[in-house]
Amino acid sequence: MFRSISSACLALSVALPAAASAADQPKQLVIISFDGAHDNALWQKSREMAARNGAHFTYFLSCTFLMNQDAKKAYQAPHQKRGKSNVGFAQSDDEIRERLGNIWHAHLEGHDISSHACGHFDGRQWSTADWSEEYATFKATLKNAWKGVGLAEPDGWQDLVEHGIKGFRAPYLSASEGSDMIAAEKKAGFTYDASLVTKGPAMPVVEDGVIRFGLPLIPEGPKDRPIIGMDYNLFVRHSKGEEDAADSKTFEERSYAAFKEAFDKQYAGDRIPLQLGFHFVEMNGGAYWRALDRLVSDVCHRADVACVSYSEAIPTIEARGKLKAQDNSAL
Repeated sequence: MFRSISSACLALSVALPAAASAADQPKQLVIISFDGAHDNALWQKSREMAARNGAHFTYFLSCTFLMNQDAKKAYQAPHQKRGKSNVGFAQSDDEIRERLGNIWHAHLEGHDISSHACGHFDGRQWSTADWSEEYATFKATLKNAWKGVGLAEPDGWQDLVEHGIKGFRAPYLSASEGSDMIAAEKKAGFTYDASLVTKGPAMPVVEDGVIRFGLPLIPEGPKDRPIIGMDYNLFVRHSKGEEDAADSKTFEERSYAAFKEAFDKQYAGDRIPLQLGFHFVEMNGGAYWRALDRLVSDVCHRADVACVSYSEAIPTIEARGKLKAQDNSAL
């Protein structure tokens, strides 16, 4: 009996450090974001998904979706013709009114409202002044959005526009070379940028006072070929960017498997935040949104997982002591 008790005690003593180590693990952060943030039905769908799973998302808003026909005529992006946008404009004032309601309620629900600029142009050749011009248009559009469609704005809207929009993602994930975009972001009051692409899940870095996040390359498909963790990139790989609803279920399964594998690797490892990006378009019959819904439903309820916005992730990462300055020595 003594021998069996001693064996049990030894087994317990071996198990305890492992259990303690697991308990000391930081929460696994999952950061889900949406570019464009225009379709009102998908605003509702994403907000419901978040509410059902205790998640907060980040919405990178393109401001032309708050421009009616009169505002469209006045809008001119850097080096573009007046009235041009690569993603279009709002189709009616009623559409804008509904969108403003979704934006405001998403903010009240704890989601990040962030900037995706306005007309979705490739800014890789833009100067600091060019970026600053587009950021100023974004802010002015939001400041006047409710008045522009004949609505009284809610108390707190101006504070959100002035102080609550802290993040930016460049259209096409395309930043200008050098520090022009970052300098303009800093001048505009942005504190984080989410325009990078990283080789895998990576901690953000600080560049000139702006915290920079990157969507990771993750393994996907039968050969585990790396791909940016974003629905559009999957859409291009799976169907060459052409709608293929007939194979939607196959694309969903492949995407969910890739998302879950990327999550599981971090969850069982260093717990680097996992970032995944989506658009307000249900490509290939909604395959990628369904895969997202499955992932969020699977993992966000876990006690040691937090599905958070970028703004919520930053203090958690800072508390871990993992926020470092970017090393540009090799550039």
